[in-house]
Amino acid sequence: MPKQKTHKGMKKRFKITASGKATHRSANRGHKLSSKSASRKRQLRTEGIISGTMAKKIAAAIAPGQ
Repeated sequence: MPKQKTHKGMKKRFKITASGKATHRSANRGHKLSSKSASRKRQLRTEGIISGTMAKKIAAAIAPGQ
């Protein structure tokens, strides 16, 4: 059976922390930022955290076999 390939799209979008959680960049930060309030943009600067089953699935897709 061939090796499972790394999902390159997920590798670009997610990062796995040392504790096994996955982090991602918040959406709505690409353009049209002048219409958004400073507090909203400040909140969007923080990274989102994914834990549990979804983090395991993301980790398996990013680094299969590890």
